[in-house]
Amino acid sequence: LGEKTGFINKKGKKYTMWNTDVFKAHIETTDPLYISIPFYLATDCNNNYGIYFDNSYKSFFDFRVNQKGEYTFGALGGKLDYYFISGNNSKDIIKKYTKITGKMNIPPKWSLGYHQSRYSYASEVEVKKLSSNFREKNIPCDVIHFDIHYMDDYRVFTWDKNNFPRPKKLINELAEDGFKVVNIIDPGVKKDPEYEVYKKGVKNDYFCRYLDGKLYTGDVWPGESVFPDFTKKAVRDWWSDLHQKLLNIGVNGIWNDMNEPAVFSKTNTMDVEVVHENDGSPDLHKRFHNQYALLEAMATYRGIKKYKKERPFVLSRAGFSGIQRYAATWTGDNRSIWEHLKLSIPMLLNMGVSGLSFSGADIGGFTGDSNGELLTRWTQLGAFMPFFRNHSSLQTKNQEPWSFAEKYEKIIKKFITLRYQFMPYIYNLFYKASETGVPVVRPLFLEFPDDKKTYTISYEFMIGENILAAPVYEPDQDKKLVYLPKGNWINYFSGDKYEGKKYIIEDTPLSNMPLYIKSGSILVLTEKSNYIGEKETKDLNINVFLDEKVASKNYSLYEDDGISYDYKNGDYNHKIFSYTKENERIEFNIKNSNCKYKNNYNKYLFSFENISFKPGEIYVDGKKKEKWNYNPQANSLNLKINTNKENIVIM
Repeated sequence: LGEKTGFINKKGKKYTMWNTDVFKAHIETTDPLYISIPFYLATDCNNNYGIYFDNSYKSFFDFRVNQKGEYTFGALGGKLDYYFISGNNSKDIIKKYTKITGKMNIPPKWSLGYHQSRYSYASEVEVKKLSSNFREKNIPCDVIHFDIHYMDDYRVFTWDKNNFPRPKKLINELAEDGFKVVNIIDPGVKKDPEYEVYKKGVKNDYFCRYLDGKLYTGDVWPGESVFPDFTKKAVRDWWSDLHQKLLNIGVNGIWNDMNEPAVFSKTNTMDVEVVHENDGSPDLHKRFHNQYALLEAMATYRGIKKYKKERPFVLSRAGFSGIQRYAATWTGDNRSIWEHLKLSIPMLLNMGVSGLSFSGADIGGFTGDSNGELLTRWTQLGAFMPFFRNHSSLQTKNQEPWSFAEKYEKIIKKFITLRYQFMPYIYNLFYKASETGVPVVRPLFLEFPDDKKTYTISYEFMIGENILAAPVYEPDQDKKLVYLPKGNWINYFSGDKYEGKKYIIEDTPLSNMPLYIKSGSILVLTEKSNYIGEKETKDLNINVFLDEKVASKNYSLYEDDGISYDYKNGDYNHKIFSYTKENERIEFNIKNSNCKYKNNYNKYLFSFENISFKPGEIYVDGKKKEKWNYNPQANSLNLKINTNKENIVIM
């Protein structure tokens, strides 16, 4: 059901689909929230199905099973159109659901880096100081967000000339230091007869009206405002074009906020009796309310694609099924409290299962004062969530990575850096999500459908198929109960090995988050950097975690330039790494099924862990290799080869 609080299993409760601005602190029973996805997945390990209720009116899903063993779903209007989706397993259901509503596009690679935001960095001086601190401290960061105070009295598509007198110069300077810029744009347009956006919108009848022709207005940040009718193609095209000036001076992405749409009123949103023209098939807002943000995101996405001519990055607070085609999402206005750190884990897993792979939560919490320990633990979680942004509210303590004691800053820097080292693995998962719809981060049951225990675990998750994370979400927790599914597992930080399908007690010092590599896996990492594309990568690290019970394994790696659409013309690499193991012989092969993108690196740096024998000879493409390093204490082997090689034999 998309963005819902509580455990992953929604059985026994009733939920409403109605996009809602929830500024008050949400708890496990708060419903509805910002995003409505009328899709659910049901499984009992052996049987699987999904229901997508294709209806945009306010709807409900009531899983409070009655005496007949029945549950219900319905809506306050529209047709009873729904898809029954069958499949062999839960992944099949997700693949078919996203075939109906659309799969995400491969995002620009920089958008997978670390984002820093605040409501608001309110001046050019403040932004420059922020960017300098990141680079001086060598804390990686790719993106700085500009919240509403960059505007002239909250007028969208404008700049405050006093605090941001030279926006183009500022953005160019940030770009020289490796920063991308994302600007917030709300749908509310200030009612001001001297404001060009308002004048043109009224002249062309682009704003929402009542049936009697009266213009609808509602109070938001600029005061009395009007709202574009995004159900009209002409309005979406106009809105797309309004982004041109921002994009031409270097703005890289757009953040759509307040698009539930939120209004400062008793109803908290637009009057449901407002009429949307819908290109000649008019209907009331109560039909289009849940789709309003989706249609705005569509217009924003197309504007960036048109004027930047590169992969767009759009971030949307609200959405409906299909929003994944146009925007990343986040869980809205959370709090700087431990309960919200905990709540965010199943919320994001639910969003992934619901097609929203590119999602995150405000790291450190949006409102209230964070602290060093909370920010550290939240950053550890965020480093492995798809969207990785630290965001905080006006008049709260600053919570940039260096805002608390040095001991916290050091650990926070470590995990942000780790995000960049894992970038090849993470980017590869985004590519796969664009192809299959299967999410980047996954509930355990998606990878271990035969293990009934995984269906009740809401606070651990898989990052792809090979990595399990068990974040710490309580203060002063130096021990944690962790469930490891079937297989053997290796603690990434300590190297400790564990047998799966049982619970373990793991040490959880503040410096580490429980992170486990599935034994037998191939893991591709890269060098640390301060931002995507900072320097040419010299080596690609291929880590092979051998397992006595795993005789063979393969891993496919996708690579492209990370920004353009050249990959659609075949300009990408698709490499398949595989190994077979028998007795005291390991053979590793590299197959280039497509290799049209030129890499920056020309060396593979191999690390074979848990080798069960002492290597005597190593051959690369049939020639004996003289230089390699074997550590008998760690049972590990390191060697470097050129990227044009295809075969390694260890014996």
